[in-house]
Amino acid sequence: MKTIGLIGGMSWESTANYYQLINQGIKQHLGGLHSAKVVLVSVDFAEIEALQHQGNWQKTAEILCDAAKSLEVAGADFFLICTNTMHKVASQVASAVTIPLLHIADATGSQLNSNNMTRIGLLGTKFTMQQDFYKDRLSNNFSIEVLVPTEDEQEIVHKVIYQELCLGVIKDQSRKQYLEIINNLSQRGAQGIILGCTEIGLLIKASHTQTTLYDTTLIHAQAAVIESLKN
Repeated sequence: MKTIGLIGGMSWESTANYYQLINQGIKQHLGGLHSAKVVLVSVDFAEIEALQHQGNWQKTAEILCDAAKSLEVAGADFFLICTNTMHKVASQVASAVTIPLLHIADATGSQLNSNNMTRIGLLGTKFTMQQDFYKDRLSNNFSIEVLVPTEDEQEIVHKVIYQELCLGVIKDQSRKQYLEIINNLSQRGAQGIILGCTEIGLLIKASHTQTTLYDTTLIHAQAAVIESLKN
């Protein structure tokens, strides 16, 4: 079994979910008392969040590069960045180490391709919805058209992530707003919805909507399990 490296803490709520899902996956595959071999470096999200909104992505990259180096020294065979937004600096972080990065958009794109999805809605932080680092990877590498909410809807999605979900706060009213946005994307032709922030799955479940949901935390964790069990 390979050792999985996790750069977490963005937020710790979703990182805890990663840890649980990965261990559940290993147990499902191997049974008995088996659990995952995991090395975790957890950063201070308050520092990352402030730098994000300042636009200081270089500094965020430096922090994550240091985290990746720590994972490599600790014996990780490959690593994950346990957040969608910080994949904006994924190439810089990946180049700081010799162990491979399991990219969250690649794991998601592969799942979408396997389900024959060609047009998908994307929810996430404004950085993920507005910038090209995530959408273009899906479009260029997996031939998937990505739809995003309107500007007003993006403001709602972003605010709920940072002011509620990252703090572990779950509100019914916010869920109702998200479901309305999901419905609007579906009416625009989205065949399914990417929950493109690792906290959104804490708020929206498959039981809440008839629209097909792609929870990137679950997809990423499952991809990590598969990779860890490869010879």
